[in-house]
Amino acid sequence: MDYKASDKLLDLQYFGEFGGVNPSISDSSTYTFISAKTMSDTFEGNTEGCYLYSRHSTPSNLYLGEALAALEGTESANVYASGMGAITSVIMQLCSTGDHIVSSRTIYGGTYAFLKNFVKKFNVNTSFVDITNVDAVVNAITPNTKMIYCEAVSNPLLEIADIKALAALAKKHNIPLVVDNTFSPLSILPAKLGANIVIHSLTKFINGTSDTVAGVVCGTADFCASLKDVNNGAAMLLGSTLDSYRAASILKNMRTLHIRIKKHSENALYLSQNFEKDGLRVVYPGLKSHPSHEKMNNQMVAEYGYGGIMTLDIGSLENANKLMELMQERNLGYLAVSLGFYKTLFSAPGTSTSSEIPMEEQEQMGLSNGLIRLSIGLDNDIDRTYKMMKKCMVDLGILK
Repeated sequence: MDYKASDKLLDLQYFGEFGGVNPSISDSSTYTFISAKTMSDTFEGNTEGCYLYSRHSTPSNLYLGEALAALEGTESANVYASGMGAITSVIMQLCSTGDHIVSSRTIYGGTYAFLKNFVKKFNVNTSFVDITNVDAVVNAITPNTKMIYCEAVSNPLLEIADIKALAALAKKHNIPLVVDNTFSPLSILPAKLGANIVIHSLTKFINGTSDTVAGVVCGTADFCASLKDVNNGAAMLLGSTLDSYRAASILKNMRTLHIRIKKHSENALYLSQNFEKDGLRVVYPGLKSHPSHEKMNNQMVAEYGYGGIMTLDIGSLENANKLMELMQERNLGYLAVSLGFYKTLFSAPGTSTSSEIPMEEQEQMGLSNGLIRLSIGLDNDIDRTYKMMKKCMVDLGILK
């Protein structure tokens, strides 16, 4: 792929108000005008470089938005106070009463709950399908379908969406393809593969320090502007505004994203290969045993690897809980949800981040009680980490 996202990010340079190498943080909720006419023009969105009120926009948020648009190769990007703020704004902007959505069956639990339960209040219905089966997506589309929604690498089963095929299908039916790329920044570039809208929870890999919650929508300039429209923009009217200080912090952390993603991927590949050799049931896109390994190879940016997320199936929730507790006790990471931290994070998604999905549906999609999702950290000596993790499993009788 010709597009070099890391180069685009590093080429962005901003000067602070007093010449600082970091842009100054906008510490105001409202902004003043010399001319009343300029204020009214700004309220209508017609004045370049002027700011009215922080719920509309701030310089700090626009700097971060530009960096994220450069990351995904889109015309524009809007930032939000959470990943769910970004996701729900897109859905509410695109869908009205009586509309229909085709969604992957394996998605973040909060997104699933919003699509399965919340939007029904507005008579918006969702068909959940195996996103790896393009025929299933085709069969689910109706005349009322307004979007196809998926995750590039799904949470938590790590299913891989064929973005090119889905984009071609969406284009044929004149509906947008919306891709959540939270698990695979830099590794996959959905917009360059044909996706119309790309979403991230910035909380995760992009920020990378587990100290803030934020989200982004990357897309065309027109779509991003529509989200901020004062009369009918979902983002504007729902008020999911990102704080300027958090925007500035995320922007600084983005400068090391290319380094971090490579290390996350390197470590996850090492652990997954070794635990598979030990006889554990491991799911990781970098393994040849993964059913979509070749699909991942065909659409990834190879230098950033297969991502930092892997799963282990330990057989039972009891074993999973014991192993996670012991790994935390031995300082191998934290028993915590989320991902992208410098330390490894592990959780049993069936009872945490995917608990919104009913048990029978978890079983249908292959989400077992013994499944552990691991967000692999930036450990320098990953062989040491592997041996310590394996010792935990031996001590618990999971491995001999």
